[in-house]
Amino acid sequence: MTKDSIFQIIKKRRSVRSFLDKPVETWKLQTILKTVLLAPSAANLQSFKIFVVTDKKRKERLVMAADCQQHVNAPIVLIFCTDPKRIKTKFGRRGEKVFSLQDATIAATYSQLVATSLGLSSIWIGRFSEDGIRKIIKTRLRPIAIIPIGYSKEMPTPKKIKKLAEIVHKI
Repeated sequence: MTKDSIFQIIKKRRSVRSFLDKPVETWKLQTILKTVLLAPSAANLQSFKIFVVTDKKRKERLVMAADCQQHVNAPIVLIFCTDPKRIKTKFGRRGEKVFSLQDATIAATYSQLVATSLGLSSIWIGRFSEDGIRKIIKTRLRPIAIIPIGYSKEMPTPKKIKKLAEIVHKI
């Protein structure tokens, strides 16, 4: 593992839309998945599921379900879904609708940061047909994010960010 600080990893992470046709080492995928389990979640119920897609034909179908975004076809594709049953009994409707969504998105973010720390690249895909994705991964759960992961073929430009005053409001 790299010795970069969390701040360096966050600064280094970029959305990559072109991946090398190079497999991701199993230990790196396992590291990502194990670290995702450390992500904060409501009452530590981890109300999400992760589908790992490596099959070429299934990834081609994912591209179509994601509005023909070719970068979905990376060596590894993680699909984060809500699992509201895990949390509904403890927190009711808000847990089902909000907390499971938050749990899944936080977990997806962790996957991107860990991938970056391991020398991999990723991109967050949010534009897709939920029903299309459900059919491809054979689930009734709600897909929230598709995270393609692999070795970058491109050198992303520095990230443009807004000024704090545009985002932060003291009251």
